Amino acid sequence: MSTNKLLLKFALRYPFLIIATVVLGFSGALFNGISTALIVPLLLGFLGQDTGLLTKGPAALQAVMRFFERFPGDTKFFAMIGAVILAIVLKNTAMYFTAIVSNYLSRSLVNGMRLEGVKLLLRFDLDYFSKQKIGNIINTVNNEVGRTANAVKLGISMFTTLTTVSVFIGILIMLSWKLTLAAAVLLVLMFALNQWFIRRAKQYGRILSLKSQEYSNKLLEILTGIRLIKTVSNEQFEYQKLEQCIREREQAEFASQSNYAVIAPINEISGIFTILGIVVIGRYIFIDQLQSLSTILLIYLVTLFRLLPFVGRLNEERSKFANVSPSAEITAHFLREDDKPIMQWGDRAYTPLQEGIHFEGVSFHYPGYAENTLKTVDLWIPQGKTTALVGSSGAGKSTLVDLVPRFYDPVQGRITLDGVDLRDLELRSVRQAMGVVSQDTFLFNNSIRYNIAYGLEEVSDAEIETAARRANAYDFIQNLPQGFETEIGDRGVMLSGGQRQRLAIARALLRDPDILILDEATSALDTVSERLVQDAIDELCRDRTTLVIAHRLSTIRQAHQIVVLDQGAVMEVGTHAELLQRDGHYAKLHDLQFGKKQKKFALPTNAALIRASIRASLELRTCLSYEVRARLNAMLGSLQLVTDDLVDTPEERQELIQESYESALGLLNTLSFFEDHGARLDWNGINVAKASELPNSSG
Repeated sequence: MSTNKLLLKFALRYPFLIIATVVLGFSGALFNGISTALIVPLLLGFLGQDTGLLTKGPAALQAVMRFFERFPGDTKFFAMIGAVILAIVLKNTAMYFTAIVSNYLSRSLVNGMRLEGVKLLLRFDLDYFSKQKIGNIINTVNNEVGRTANAVKLGISMFTTLTTVSVFIGILIMLSWKLTLAAAVLLVLMFALNQWFIRRAKQYGRILSLKSQEYSNKLLEILTGIRLIKTVSNEQFEYQKLEQCIREREQAEFASQSNYAVIAPINEISGIFTILGIVVIGRYIFIDQLQSLSTILLIYLVTLFRLLPFVGRLNEERSKFANVSPSAEITAHFLREDDKPIMQWGDRAYTPLQEGIHFEGVSFHYPGYAENTLKTVDLWIPQGKTTALVGSSGAGKSTLVDLVPRFYDPVQGRITLDGVDLRDLELRSVRQAMGVVSQDTFLFNNSIRYNIAYGLEEVSDAEIETAARRANAYDFIQNLPQGFETEIGDRGVMLSGGQRQRLAIARALLRDPDILILDEATSALDTVSERLVQDAIDELCRDRTTLVIAHRLSTIRQAHQIVVLDQGAVMEVGTHAELLQRDGHYAKLHDLQFGKKQKKFALPTNAALIRASIRASLELRTCLSYEVRARLNAMLGSLQLVTDDLVDTPEERQELIQESYESALGLLNTLSFFEDHGARLDWNGINVAKASELPNSSG
């Protein structure tokens, strides 16, 4: 929408306030004009001079003076004094209530626009937030919206001031149209002089909005990245950058204020010259009847003198309006819906899944990108079963699961739940039936109880504690200072990664979702934390339709089906055993992680790495150290789980022992490999004996 349409749209939400402001403003202007017009006759009457208004004055003034002629003697002047005082009191009363109503209208506009902005933000799709700077959004909602509401307030104030000016001009025309024509020419010159400053005010307003955005973005960036800043000891650099933003913003604000401050003196000087010009012109207009019409000329000059401050105020308000108009443009763009990604809701309520989820020829690319991330995906996810998604980075795993809760919609094909197109279902009911636990767990800066129960109403303490127990989180919660009431800091900074993940799982358990999505929920955890979280995940997945993204294949061996993705396409579907037998993509991923199918435990990739290292003149010590550490970490992690008795079944214990045994054999083979081929490490440089005997990449 345009800026004017935006201002009109929100202003029309408060018609009674606007009408009251206009009526009060007009009343104040009318009483102001009346009091001004009566002051000169009143003063001349006290001095005993004949005003001549009953015979030579304008018809309107003659009518007013006839009204006061009804009063005998000095009573007439006391009546005029009372009328002037009453007009002044009514004028100031109207101005007071105008200010009250105008300020209330301004606050209502600010609140209305901010609420509208927040409401729209919650409706925008994730794609909008991925392309916008959060600092810009915060600056728009906090600062630009306030300045926009001020523009509406200024518009109403300009109308009120213009009404006052119109009343005074009407009085001036009534007194002498010739003088008014001359005054109009002088006032137009004053307006033209002010126009240059008004254009500058608009330019400064744009600069101020831009610098405010830069400052908000930089401050938010520092606050969110404070850990990294302190890690690399870059506080001084960030301080200097923020200081520069603050200085540039203050310079823009100073320039804007300086431009605004010069308007008042210019208007005052122009007003003085205007009055002097009218005096000179009036002398020539009334030269033949100056004595008899001196009262009219005096009234005219007093009225003009009272008019000029309102003309100056009108110019100042025009300058302020021009200064905040860029903010109105920013807010108007922000509140537009036609250029924002907003998900359309269906009208069919979600019902619990009975059969499954079907991807039917689904292709997808992110907005603004031409290449498809998913390419004609056909996939069946049965109800109540666990489906694991595996593949290399960038294969499309996260993109695929993001389509299920409709964070995005396919560009081709469709997703059905029990045969019903996902887009036909009511979006809120669909998402309420789903639980998502991702690698990047978000927690609010609130209590543990609040975070577990987030999004649910009327949840009992017993239900929260049960969910915490099932998520293996109850014990560590009880050890916190205030238990479930412990504040955990911004994004749960007071907790470890494993603890945060278990709270997220407890939250999902409490929601009892029909469909569960696990997006690499254990990828960033250490071995012990992963084990605890995995136990909680196993509890969470029981008898649910579950989509799991995992980079550690050991965590999804028991999945009912495993889907292998590569470059956005489904390559294989089957169980762990079936896919290993096929010796395809999954088998290769499995070999890379577990080192299977090695002849005499020789690692082809290690040999290739050694040969590449030699060609690149790298130290062999680095290769050996990396390999030894990798083998030791895997072996020690498995043994620690066994020694800490963190296994549930004898079969699982035997599997961990077997993995430790294989890691030890791999470590032994690596050391033997270097010995058998006569690799001698010269710590002052690379000195490799029998380098020609090293195996090639295939053996």
